[in-house]
Amino acid sequence: MRMRNLWTKAGVLGSVSMAFGSMLWSQKKTETNQTGSNPACTEPPSPYELKLVQVLFRHGARTPLKSIPDVMEAQWVPNLLEPPAHTQINYVVTDLEGGPRPSSPVEDSYRANILTGGTYPGQLTTVGMQQLYELGERLRKRYIQDTAFLNPTFSPTEVYVRSTNIVRTIESAKCLVAGLFQQSQRDMVSILTTEAESEILYPNYHGCRLLKLLSGHRWAESSTLPDIAADLRSIQSALGIAAHQRVDFILIRDDMVARETHGLPCPPALDSWRNTVEQRAVEMICHIYEPSKRENLQLCVGPLFHTLMGNIEDQLQGTTSEPNRKLFLYSAHDTTLMPCLMALGVFDMRWPPYAADITLELHQHRQTKEAFIKVSYIGKDQLIPGCSGVYCPLQEFKQAFSNYSLTSELYESLCNRTESVAEP
Repeated sequence: MRMRNLWTKAGVLGSVSMAFGSMLWSQKKTETNQTGSNPACTEPPSPYELKLVQVLFRHGARTPLKSIPDVMEAQWVPNLLEPPAHTQINYVVTDLEGGPRPSSPVEDSYRANILTGGTYPGQLTTVGMQQLYELGERLRKRYIQDTAFLNPTFSPTEVYVRSTNIVRTIESAKCLVAGLFQQSQRDMVSILTTEAESEILYPNYHGCRLLKLLSGHRWAESSTLPDIAADLRSIQSALGIAAHQRVDFILIRDDMVARETHGLPCPPALDSWRNTVEQRAVEMICHIYEPSKRENLQLCVGPLFHTLMGNIEDQLQGTTSEPNRKLFLYSAHDTTLMPCLMALGVFDMRWPPYAADITLELHQHRQTKEAFIKVSYIGKDQLIPGCSGVYCPLQEFKQAFSNYSLTSELYESLCNRTESVAEP
């Protein structure tokens, strides 16, 4: 049971709030798929043609997973979860083959508890719904208004939507689609999910025994590192948290940021600790994920990276079962984005904000037909180590990606090992 709780905590733990002002999209038009050009337009056409977009994004603001013990309670009342009318669409949640939605042990664990005020932990709030709607609007500007890459009406043959099987990510996907297509749809939006054992959209401590083995002790160990432990003792004293209470900086940060985002009161003693809480929480997560250890990150992101690259290869080779597919949307968690950013070599040592996104664009040079990948994080282009430019030649990108990509067969083979891997 303890390891199961660890999986639940580490696999889907999420929290954050940063201003969306840092998420401004570039206004520069970098591609167009229109065959005609306007002779009156003074901007020359891009040499690159956009072929495919994949967006991996974090859910929006939510209720905390746990409240900081022994401090003043925030009131998490049901009206904080009211869905705005403009985020409503016609959608259905299925498994990956279109069958009934699988059971969700993670969601069940949330609903075994009730926060002060009467809501469940880990639920998407009105604020979070609006954040994802606005991310959808940003994607709309880039891929519908600026470039006419996507049809302005949702089409399931053009857009694929997958989410972790947790209510807040499912609802986040729904809100993004509402913002992207302004509720314009001829067809039902299917949001695909899978059972917990085979989830690839976060590090799966439940489904991968070796990952549990490698990371389990590091989770417990992260709070005992000398600098972190000293600060934790100090903040517990400052907040009046009893010494026997089991808290860590990730839990404190989760509750703190959730309160701030929703305008709920924080303990005044936290004011002077805010930056330390942020820093120590990130240091803990880096200790857990061990970005310096290739195998650990491989087990965290390997199947997801393989899926993303498979989508790119299918598009280029014309082997996709949906030849009109242009957009893949993956609704996930901060614990998804952080190991992905680490594996890509662009983690900025900041906790990903609510509704943060990693976007991969596949481009093809109009003359040479050479393929390029462009990666952005929260709307800002990233230069991936090993790439000769922001528009990264496909072979260079594949080399960087292949360091962490794992086929499902290799992933399962590694996961079923139970011996500890020797330190290099």
